[in-house]
Amino acid sequence: VQLVESGGGSVEAGGSLRLSCSASGDTDSLYCLAWYRQAPGKERQGLAGTYDDGRMTYYHDSVQGRFTISQDNATNTLYLQMNSLKPEDTAMYYCAAGRQVGIIWTRPEGFRVWGQGTQVTVSS
Repeated sequence: VQLVESGGGSVEAGGSLRLSCSASGDTDSLYCLAWYRQAPGKERQGLAGTYDDGRMTYYHDSVQGRFTISQDNATNTLYLQMNSLKPEDTAMYYCAAGRQVGIIWTRPEGFRVWGQGTQVTVSS
């Protein structure tokens, strides 16, 4: 499986962006998909995860109510709708995919496939 993110950019605080993650290759049985971000000097942080073709979704407290994870199974695309963006949301954003049942979306070490990242910059 290969993952390619897009949709990053620069916005002012309060603005919105929608990130996309296009999956190609052997996309069957991708049990868990997730969005992460990493700011300079900080650890990679899980933002949102989805299981079982989008039937279950979870969010980190810092983005709950502002970000929405979704997926289009017909096009093998994962999305992250980001609203009410804040300067502290500035980071490189990554999507990740895993097949293992029991994978925990908040643990990056469980994911074997990552995209290359897309930069999001929010100015005050």
